[in-house]
Amino acid sequence: MPLSLNDAQTVIEQARAHSDDLGVPMNIAVVDGGGHLLAFARMDGAILGSIDIALTKAKTSILFDSPSENLWEYCKPGGPAPATEYTNGGLIPYAGGIPLHDETGTLIGAIGVSGGLPAQDGEVARAGAAATV
Repeated sequence: MPLSLNDAQTVIEQARAHSDDLGVPMNIAVVDGGGHLLAFARMDGAILGSIDIALTKAKTSILFDSPSENLWEYCKPGGPAPATEYTNGGLIPYAGGIPLHDETGTLIGAIGVSGGLPAQDGEVARAGAAATV
């Protein structure tokens, strides 16, 4: 079953609540199974430059069906596929992107979060992803 707008908004609200708990305003993007934007929230005070980063982290996760930071092991200097982050129109190999799966394990979307330190972005993304149906 595809990710619905209501599901995407639930993911965003759960991520937003966790971001509030951290005291760090975030940009939160949810994409569908094709990597297209389904829902977005820019919290008051969130860094404007992080809007595109949040969306790109979600895109990175959907393309590789993996948390965005897992890409770093491949594209880092000396890694098996350096500069992979320059493919697909640009990818972001840092924490903050998490794929979303349905109850059968089918990839249905992804969340991307940016605005804090990478570890904070990852924490908020995981909190949002926990809301997946």
